[in-house]
Amino acid sequence: MAHPTTASSAAIEVAGVAKSFGATRALDGMDLVVRGGSIVGLLGPNGAGKTTLVRILATLLRPDIGSTRVAGHDVVSEPGAVRAAIGLTGQFAAVDGDLTGCENLEFIGRLSQLSAGDARSRARELLERFELVEAADRRASGYSGGMARRLDLAASVVAHPRVVFLDEPTTGLDPSSRRALWGVIRELVEDGTTVLLTTQYLEEADRLCDHIVVIDRGREVASGTPTELKRHVGGQVLELHPATPADRSLAAQALRGLGERPLEERNGDSQGELVLAIGDDTTLVAEAMRRLDEAGVTVADFGLKTPTLDDVFFALMGKPTPAVRKEDR
Repeated sequence: MAHPTTASSAAIEVAGVAKSFGATRALDGMDLVVRGGSIVGLLGPNGAGKTTLVRILATLLRPDIGSTRVAGHDVVSEPGAVRAAIGLTGQFAAVDGDLTGCENLEFIGRLSQLSAGDARSRARELLERFELVEAADRRASGYSGGMARRLDLAASVVAHPRVVFLDEPTTGLDPSSRRALWGVIRELVEDGTTVLLTTQYLEEADRLCDHIVVIDRGREVASGTPTELKRHVGGQVLELHPATPADRSLAAQALRGLGERPLEERNGDSQGELVLAIGDDTTLVAEAMRRLDEAGVTVADFGLKTPTLDDVFFALMGKPTPAVRKEDR
């Protein structure tokens, strides 16, 4: 199973689930167990099956084969019980632009069978918690992207769901709005809510998730904590950017045979970086500098870097890691 936990403590259980759309196999024997009160991230390239799995768990699709349980209820045979236990925030805000923020939440509350008074009270509580009080009586059509996403997330938790599915919830948000939403998500988990998150932002998964499952072509290819996954691509690396093509050639010769694995030449051109894997042996940094100095190499820029989830993603997908621009460091 993808997450080490017992069935009794699991909020989500997926076993052998497959789903096809014509000749396209979206899920191909997917297994997943999510511990209650945790944040688990689903990562993978476009078309990997992430959204299909979320839609199955949210009772919006039926699996072709396999079993799925959410909050202790079978998704196929007990869809009503599952819907009563979950909240869902999709890739795009689904709020009604003609209603105010408060009216949107009250409407959801009434649909969730809250009394008029309880729906109003819950709406006001969430508007304060999601920092939308000042915009409570404005039409949602006038909300910024970040405000609309916060309102959408607030709507998904009106009925105190035990499990919340977040399908790329911060897509299109600016960094400030994204970080604000991260804070809200953490608060939900602190209150005991279980969150299954799909995202294209690997930093987001690194910051938020207790456990990450990487899928491709409908199957799990790796899982673990962010730290465990980073170990997949090894320890630290020394990144060097020689000043000229001639310096790059000299540096490649000087560093050959040094490091835990062969020297990596990124970009494959004369301006690319050289990457030396040093693992936990920081003495290799001094040795590399000594060799470069003896070879008369001029280095424009260098830095010691620990693996990121980006490195993990590209390693698992079998693609070369893109060169990191100096301004991105």
